[in-house]
Amino acid sequence: MNLLEVQHLKKYYATHKAVDDISFDIPRGSIFGLLGPNGAGKTTLLRMITGIFYPDEGNILFNGRPFNPQEDIHSIGYMPEERGLYKKMKVGEQALYLAQLKGLSEKEAREKVKHWFNKFDMNTWWNKKVEELSKGMQQKVQFISTILHNPSLLILDEPFSGLDPLNANLIKQEIFDLSQAGTTIIFSTHRMEQVEEICDRILLVNKGRKLLEGQVQEVKQTFKQHLFRIGVGAVPNFAQMATHHFTIIKQHDHAYTVKLNEDSSTNDILMHFIRQDIPVTHFEEILPTLNEIFITQVQKTEEYA
Repeated sequence: MNLLEVQHLKKYYATHKAVDDISFDIPRGSIFGLLGPNGAGKTTLLRMITGIFYPDEGNILFNGRPFNPQEDIHSIGYMPEERGLYKKMKVGEQALYLAQLKGLSEKEAREKVKHWFNKFDMNTWWNKKVEELSKGMQQKVQFISTILHNPSLLILDEPFSGLDPLNANLIKQEIFDLSQAGTTIIFSTHRMEQVEEICDRILLVNKGRKLLEGQVQEVKQTFKQHLFRIGVGAVPNFAQMATHHFTIIKQHDHAYTVKLNEDSSTNDILMHFIRQDIPVTHFEEILPTLNEIFITQVQKTEEYA
């Protein structure tokens, strides 16, 4: 079942089409990557999903019914890229305050804050002011403040900003755990390697329009270029490498990058080496990275703009 359904959403500012007829569904418990260059319309989309903006046209369904910002906002956690913490306020006091804004009682808020502060080893920060913390420490406080009320939908905009590798892994594991527990997550970032590692599905937008959507591996398969990497146990005679089945793109010691020619199969690549009695030690398909797909698809829209 889908937790969130966006149907033909539009948001215009004068002559600027910030969001221009975008539709997508997010299954419950999935991690959904929202991607696009600066100015693509991602922030406007997120603000409509959180009820900050109202769409000019289209519908948003939340839990199978029309989205009601006044009621449903307590089921949403939104961590914006810009830090929204009060710099002069003490960390513990602020976490309690933000939890109660989301509908928790003072007792519930204190229990939740203590649980997460213990889990993230943050108890010594309780009486520190936010401005005394590093950017990474502030990011951890903001992450905890976003999830204290157990939201059904968690929206994370550049959640790893300012975090060292150790704390980035800590937050990443929490994202996986929350998803496994049934939380639906929208993950917005410019770091494509993080998207490949974390997300189940992605949506790429530019200039307010949807460019592509789908499961990460399906998207990569769609844009594959029939490239393969083959490792061999001996260097073959280069003259014997001529074949109509594939073209050699690159050779490096005992490895080749080849492009499969039309009407040939991967078995043809393997058999070409086996017939020469050359042991094959490694064979894999080279799929494009999301970063490569992102760049080529965005550049195409820029060319035709």
